[in-house]
Amino acid sequence: MEIYINWIAVIVAVIVSLILAKTWYAEALLGEPWRKLTGITPADSKRAGSKPIILTLFANIATVLVLAALIDMSAEFFSDGSLWHALITSLVAWVAFSATTLLTHNAFEQKPDKLTLINNGYQLLLFVLSALVIGLFGIS
Repeated sequence: MEIYINWIAVIVAVIVSLILAKTWYAEALLGEPWRKLTGITPADSKRAGSKPIILTLFANIATVLVLAALIDMSAEFFSDGSLWHALITSLVAWVAFSATTLLTHNAFEQKPDKLTLINNGYQLLLFVLSALVIGLFGIS
Protein backbone atom coordinates (compact mmCIF):
# COMPACT_ATOMS: atom_id res chain seq x y z
CA MET A 1 0.00 0.00 0.00
CA GLU A 2 1.32 3.39 -0.98
CA ILE A 3 0.23 6.38 1.10
CA TYR A 4 -0.68 9.45 -0.93
CA ILE A 5 -0.06 12.83 0.69
CA ASN A 6 -1.17 15.99 -1.05
CA TRP A 7 1.61 18.32 0.10
CA ILE A 8 -0.21 21.46 -0.98
CA ALA A 9 -3.18 20.40 1.17
CA VAL A 10 -0.82 19.76 4.09
CA ILE A 11 0.76 23.22 3.77
CA VAL A 12 -2.66 24.90 3.52
CA ALA A 13 -3.98 22.89 6.49
CA VAL A 14 -0.95 23.86 8.60
CA ILE A 15 -1.50 27.53 7.74
CA VAL A 16 -5.20 27.17 8.62
CA SER A 17 -4.21 25.49 11.90
CA LEU A 18 -2.00 28.42 12.88
CA ILE A 19 -4.72 30.93 12.00
CA LEU A 20 -7.11 28.86 14.11
CA ALA A 21 -4.73 28.86 17.09
CA LYS A 22 -4.22 32.63 16.87
CA THR A 23 -7.98 33.21 16.58
CA TRP A 24 -9.13 30.64 19.17
CA TYR A 25 -6.80 31.93 21.87
CA ALA A 26 -7.18 35.62 20.99
CA GLU A 27 -8.28 37.80 23.90
CA ALA A 28 -11.50 38.65 22.03
CA LEU A 29 -12.53 35.00 21.75
CA LEU A 30 -11.25 32.53 24.38
CA GLY A 31 -7.90 34.04 25.34
CA GLU A 32 -9.22 35.89 28.36
CA PRO A 33 -10.99 32.91 29.98
CA TRP A 34 -8.00 30.71 29.04
CA ARG A 35 -5.65 33.12 30.82
CA LYS A 36 -7.86 33.19 33.92
CA LEU A 37 -8.06 29.39 34.04
CA THR A 38 -4.32 28.87 33.47
CA GLY A 39 -3.04 31.85 35.41
CA ILE A 40 -0.82 32.77 32.47
CA THR A 41 -0.52 36.54 32.12
CA PRO A 42 0.36 38.52 28.98
CA ALA A 43 3.74 39.16 30.63
CA ASP A 44 4.24 35.39 31.03
CA SER A 45 3.46 34.92 27.34
CA LYS A 46 5.90 37.64 26.39
CA ARG A 47 8.64 36.03 28.53
CA ALA A 48 8.02 32.69 26.80
CA GLY A 49 8.92 34.35 23.50
CA SER A 50 8.41 32.43 20.30
CA LYS A 51 8.93 28.96 21.81
CA PRO A 52 5.18 28.16 22.18
CA ILE A 53 4.47 29.26 18.60
CA ILE A 54 7.37 27.21 17.21
CA LEU A 55 6.24 24.16 19.19
CA THR A 56 2.68 24.69 17.96
CA LEU A 57 3.93 24.87 14.38
CA PHE A 58 5.82 21.57 14.64
CA ALA A 59 2.99 19.87 16.56
CA ASN A 60 0.47 20.98 13.95
CA ILE A 61 2.71 19.84 11.10
CA ALA A 62 2.89 16.39 12.72
CA THR A 63 -0.86 16.33 13.35
CA VAL A 64 -1.75 17.34 9.80
CA LEU A 65 0.73 14.89 8.22
CA VAL A 66 -0.46 11.95 10.28
CA LEU A 67 -4.08 12.91 9.72
CA ALA A 68 -3.49 13.09 5.95
CA ALA A 69 -1.93 9.63 6.05
CA LEU A 70 -4.77 8.22 8.19
CA ILE A 71 -7.39 9.71 5.89
CA ASP A 72 -5.68 8.23 2.83
CA MET A 73 -5.28 4.78 4.40
CA SER A 74 -8.86 4.78 5.65
CA ALA A 75 -10.19 5.98 2.28
CA GLU A 76 -8.27 3.18 0.56
CA PHE A 77 -9.47 0.56 3.04
CA PHE A 78 -13.13 1.59 2.83
CA SER A 79 -13.01 2.58 -0.85
CA ASP A 80 -14.39 5.98 0.07
CA GLY A 81 -12.46 9.10 -0.85
CA SER A 82 -15.30 11.48 -0.01
CA LEU A 83 -15.07 14.64 2.04
CA TRP A 84 -17.44 13.09 4.58
CA HIS A 85 -15.11 10.15 5.01
CA ALA A 86 -12.20 12.53 5.66
CA LEU A 87 -14.24 14.39 8.27
CA ILE A 88 -15.38 11.20 10.01
CA THR A 89 -11.80 9.93 10.06
CA SER A 90 -10.69 13.20 11.65
CA LEU A 91 -13.36 12.89 14.36
CA VAL A 92 -12.31 9.33 15.15
CA ALA A 93 -8.64 10.39 15.29
CA TRP A 94 -9.48 13.37 17.51
CA VAL A 95 -11.42 11.25 19.99
CA ALA A 96 -8.84 8.45 20.00
CA PHE A 97 -5.65 10.49 20.21
CA SER A 98 -6.39 14.03 21.33
CA ALA A 99 -9.60 14.39 23.30
CA THR A 100 -9.05 11.36 25.49
CA THR A 101 -5.41 12.24 26.18
CA LEU A 102 -6.20 15.82 27.12
CA LEU A 103 -9.18 14.74 29.21
CA THR A 104 -7.07 12.22 31.14
CA HIS A 105 -4.16 14.59 31.78
CA ASN A 106 -6.45 17.42 32.83
CA ALA A 107 -8.39 15.14 35.19
CA PHE A 108 -5.25 13.97 36.97
CA GLU A 109 -3.81 17.49 37.02
CA GLN A 110 -7.18 18.67 38.41
CA LYS A 111 -7.54 21.40 35.82
CA PRO A 112 -10.91 23.11 35.46
CA ASP A 113 -13.45 21.48 33.15
CA LYS A 114 -13.85 24.77 31.30
CA LEU A 115 -10.13 24.76 30.44
CA THR A 116 -10.47 21.20 29.14
CA LEU A 117 -13.40 22.31 26.97
CA ILE A 118 -11.48 25.30 25.60
CA ASN A 119 -8.40 23.26 24.72
CA ASN A 120 -10.37 20.28 23.40
CA GLY A 121 -12.48 22.63 21.31
CA TYR A 122 -9.32 23.96 19.67
CA GLN A 123 -8.08 20.42 19.03
CA LEU A 124 -11.44 19.37 17.58
CA LEU A 125 -11.42 22.29 15.16
CA LEU A 126 -7.77 21.61 14.32
CA PHE A 127 -8.64 18.04 13.28
CA VAL A 128 -11.88 18.94 11.47
CA LEU A 129 -10.52 21.95 9.58
CA SER A 130 -7.41 20.01 8.58
CA ALA A 131 -9.58 17.16 7.30
CA LEU A 132 -11.77 19.64 5.47
CA VAL A 133 -8.74 21.07 3.66
CA ILE A 134 -7.34 17.60 2.94
CA GLY A 135 -10.73 16.39 1.70
CA LEU A 136 -11.34 19.44 -0.47
CA PHE A 137 -7.93 19.10 -2.11
CA GLY A 138 -8.63 15.45 -2.84
CA ILE A 139 -7.59 12.42 -0.89
CA SER A 140 -6.04 10.35 -3.63
